[in-house]
Amino acid sequence: MQCLRAEHLVFIMGYSVAAGATGRLLFGYDSFGNVCGKKNSPVEGAPLSGQDMTLKKYVFFMNSCNLEVKDVRFSSTILCVSSCPEEQLNTLEEVQLFANTTGSFLCVYSLNSFNYTQNPNADSLCPRLPVPPSKSFPLFNRCIPQTPECYSLFASVLINDVDALHRILSGIMSGRDTILGLCVLAFALSLAMMFTFRFITTLLVHIFIALIVLGLLFVCGVLWWLYYDYTNDLSTELDTERENMKCLLGFAVVSTVITAVLLVLIFVLRKRIKLTVELLRVTNKAISNSPFLLFQPLWTFTILIFFWVSWVAVLLSLGTAGAAQVIEGGQVEYKPLSGIRYMWWYHLIGLIWTSEFILACQQMTIAGAVVTCYFNRNKNDPPDRPILSSLSILFCYHQGTVVKGSFLITVVRMPRAVLMYIYNTLKEKQHGAWSSCVSRCCYCCFRCLDKCLCHFNQNAYTTTAINGTDFCTSAKDALKLLSKNSSHFTSVNCFGDFVIFLGKVLVVCFTVFGGLMAFNYHRVLQVWAIPLLLVAFFAYLVAHSFLSMFETVLDALFLCFAVDLETNDGTSEKPYFMDQEFLSFIKRINKLNNARAQRDKNSLTNEEGTELASVR
Repeated sequence: MQCLRAEHLVFIMGYSVAAGATGRLLFGYDSFGNVCGKKNSPVEGAPLSGQDMTLKKYVFFMNSCNLEVKDVRFSSTILCVSSCPEEQLNTLEEVQLFANTTGSFLCVYSLNSFNYTQNPNADSLCPRLPVPPSKSFPLFNRCIPQTPECYSLFASVLINDVDALHRILSGIMSGRDTILGLCVLAFALSLAMMFTFRFITTLLVHIFIALIVLGLLFVCGVLWWLYYDYTNDLSTELDTERENMKCLLGFAVVSTVITAVLLVLIFVLRKRIKLTVELLRVTNKAISNSPFLLFQPLWTFTILIFFWVSWVAVLLSLGTAGAAQVIEGGQVEYKPLSGIRYMWWYHLIGLIWTSEFILACQQMTIAGAVVTCYFNRNKNDPPDRPILSSLSILFCYHQGTVVKGSFLITVVRMPRAVLMYIYNTLKEKQHGAWSSCVSRCCYCCFRCLDKCLCHFNQNAYTTTAINGTDFCTSAKDALKLLSKNSSHFTSVNCFGDFVIFLGKVLVVCFTVFGGLMAFNYHRVLQVWAIPLLLVAFFAYLVAHSFLSMFETVLDALFLCFAVDLETNDGTSEKPYFMDQEFLSFIKRINKLNNARAQRDKNSLTNEEGTELASVR
């Protein structure tokens, strides 16, 4: 299965590189098939193709004030120029002077600049007069007209009538520097959060929770403020503004609900902070036996970055894959290749499956190292290189286990994406509320199933590291162990996992806030809601790859503890593998649980006694 998936992904990558033209999307191209800013190859039947445009980096529309799109093609002739006219040009003489002064020729390449005023066909070969002042915008180096009436018409056609995928890709590419900066911010925050958990104290937990509360409230406030600003300041009626406004409303509602739920949970669990600190100290002691575990997320992050960059490059190539066709006037247009849309879906499956596979390898490696250190009798002599040993066992024997686990999550997440697409389609076509409600309920069910599967897979990986069994056998054994020792897990494991989850939320909050501030400066000419969502997903993925190390260690410790209880009884013949600090912590948790259960029992008895007395 893994080899088949790899072969398909390599095929798509090779096909996209061969058939795609990312340069057309990144730098823009003219009506004759030349990519601006590049040296081009000629297209058969197009005499003005194959030109050296190295010094001509800007895309210029000859009729920018009356731009139209017919059959997914601009009606105006498009040229590559060396600079955009920053002042209005009213006559052909001024166009000629601009060409001679700046070396930027605004007429068709076949017409020499000294013939601008003499050629009888100059009206059709040169831009329509007057040429409005324009300047280059980061959106693919296009010359954007600056007069209000031309700007509104130009932007409406350029953005509203372009294919949705290209609009999304243009938003991503125009904000690529911002996205890269936000990814670096997410990496730095995740790294800081990991070391915070490594040296946790009660004071740090209080500060940490206070920052989370402030961050959640602040992000919610900014989202609602931006939505109010959009609704009251629509300068031009563009689809990008409307889409950004709708996405802002969705972001604001979702963030408000998440904030309310997290604040309630924080208030309910506030008395468990001391237990959580002790739990994290036990986890940190297990990590200290193999300190190189702290660097494991760095390798995972590096591999994920490499994969994500490759994935985006292939996506851009697929989005520009098309065959050049010569039309009237020697112009060139690109027809999308048949079947390319299906490759996008397969490419999306590859993104989810491969990302989960990389994260599963990290979980399996950490679980193997923890198991090796836990089941070591001589605590004063820890095993040599437990991480390398765990990696070698993973790649030699258990790759099928992580492939199956990551495939299960992919199978659950793909229907979620399909249901989300169906929901948006029904909403646009104004179907009944019943259909939308059913779609949302199914989406929530798949979301809950996804969370359960992640925890299920983690326990299966740890059991595989302990027993060396396959995925299905390990999952069955893990369920048996957890059901027998549920009293040790339900009250303890949730506390630590919840605090670690709050750490991920904090990273996402600060990253999204930075994205809101950065993307809002270019609100008109790009759909920045999708790049922001991509950044939020990436921030959570990076935070998860760093902080899930603590979750993995915690889950592996308690599963090892359950196996220890099953095989040993603490006597001299069968002593426990766990150290005394971990054993005393578990006993203290059990004591608290028993005391709480006794209080509940006494309270129930008193209520029953009072009720009987009133009947008498």
